[in-house]
Amino acid sequence: MKKRCFWVNNDPLYIEYHDNEWGVPVYDDATLFEFLLLETFQAGLSWITILKKRENFRAAFDGFDYKKIANYGEQKFNELIVNEGIIRNKLKVKSAITNAKAFIEVQQEFGSFSKYIWGFVDGKPIKNNFKDRSEVPATTDLSDQISKDLKKRGFKFVGSTIVYAFMQATGIVNDHTIDCFRYNEV
Repeated sequence: MKKRCFWVNNDPLYIEYHDNEWGVPVYDDATLFEFLLLETFQAGLSWITILKKRENFRAAFDGFDYKKIANYGEQKFNELIVNEGIIRNKLKVKSAITNAKAFIEVQQEFGSFSKYIWGFVDGKPIKNNFKDRSEVPATTDLSDQISKDLKKRGFKFVGSTIVYAFMQATGIVNDHTIDCFRYNEV
């Protein structure tokens, strides 16, 4: 039996996500935007809720195409807020559109969102050495710094906790606990 991080339950979707995605460094802008969008919708909810709706989000948000999302108008907004397959929070839906626009602005300034976000860690993941859940933080000084910078650039729903979860998901930090089989693999 493989030893996994403390937060993984027996749900096959959670196991698949943990074993194949969580903590793997992501340098592709499209995937980074997908995680950013999903993390902002996760605010106040459990991650498994978002994972179960991920394919619905993918369909509703045009495959997470930030260029399309940045151009959503009132009609698309109204479609999204009645879509039972996603989280129908008006502020979060608006933030997805706002964040897509801000994402493109960051790309224009830095050449890619990846260069921007990975620039905070000199392009290399931070590998933590946590033994159990009590050591894993919800925020760090770095997530505070990134959150502040994203907000300055017009992003919404990017508080430090959301940013740290985004950092974990995209491998900017490796927070697999040292007893997890994925710790040394990522």
